[in-house]
Amino acid sequence: MRLDGRRESTNVEDRRSGGMSGTGKASLGIGGMIIVALLTWVMGGNPLEVLDDDEGSGDEGQQTEYVQSEEEAQLFSFTKKIFASTEDVWTELFKAEGLEYRQPKMVIYRSATRSGCGQASSSTGPFYCPADQTVYIDLSFFDEMEQELDAGGDFAYAYVIAHEVGHHVQNLLGTIDKVDNETARVNKKKGNQLSVRLELQADYLAGVWANHENERWKSLQDGDLEEAINAASQVGDDRLQKAAGGSVVPDAFTHGTSAQRMRWLKRGYQSGKLRGGDTFSIPYNDL
Repeated sequence: MRLDGRRESTNVEDRRSGGMSGTGKASLGIGGMIIVALLTWVMGGNPLEVLDDDEGSGDEGQQTEYVQSEEEAQLFSFTKKIFASTEDVWTELFKAEGLEYRQPKMVIYRSATRSGCGQASSSTGPFYCPADQTVYIDLSFFDEMEQELDAGGDFAYAYVIAHEVGHHVQNLLGTIDKVDNETARVNKKKGNQLSVRLELQADYLAGVWANHENERWKSLQDGDLEEAINAASQVGDDRLQKAAGGSVVPDAFTHGTSAQRMRWLKRGYQSGKLRGGDTFSIPYNDL
């Protein structure tokens, strides 16, 4: 991506100097932290449920200075620029609908932190918390994407950010509340299907953002879109279930298959329309 001269969001809080630390989750099985984080990210439910009691009891009172590497500094700047782009794009798209876009916050943390939805750790993976309207990301997640899933590249990372911001868009439009209310009234299988619909729509919205990002700033370079599509493929429920050493269980899907995630991301990019991603009225098997 070409991002030279682009502004950085001022809605990003850097908590990497906080005193709370994790408890060594990086040693986990196949793929280490990335499998736990990605399974949490794409397998549904509250991502904070993967945390240990020990991990949630960290002490944030003691502050330790964090010195980032040059590579980390560049990734931090990139993340703030992408977040700023989502602010600009969604502000315009909401305005065109006669709506106000309330910008979310983003927290960049290291190892563990607290959120409005509970404790978070690196093993949680990136997530959006509706309670405080904040996106939480440990930047080491992007390293793991590249190393463990062969899903690296700047636009792949931008896709992850845009997907989480897509959940904020859904929150502002009332979609998350509707899904939560409906989920409380149905069985587990139906609830998982509602989650798939919600997540595929967030992929669609990530594609809508990408469309307007490129239209406005001509920032995409050869291979960028393919990076995002590859990332969407790598984090499909079916692929991650296989990567975790298990069999594919469609009833346990909560984010959609690799094919579905790629399809809805591409639809969003091709459409560029806020209202063009109705994943809730389509028969489930046609998603």
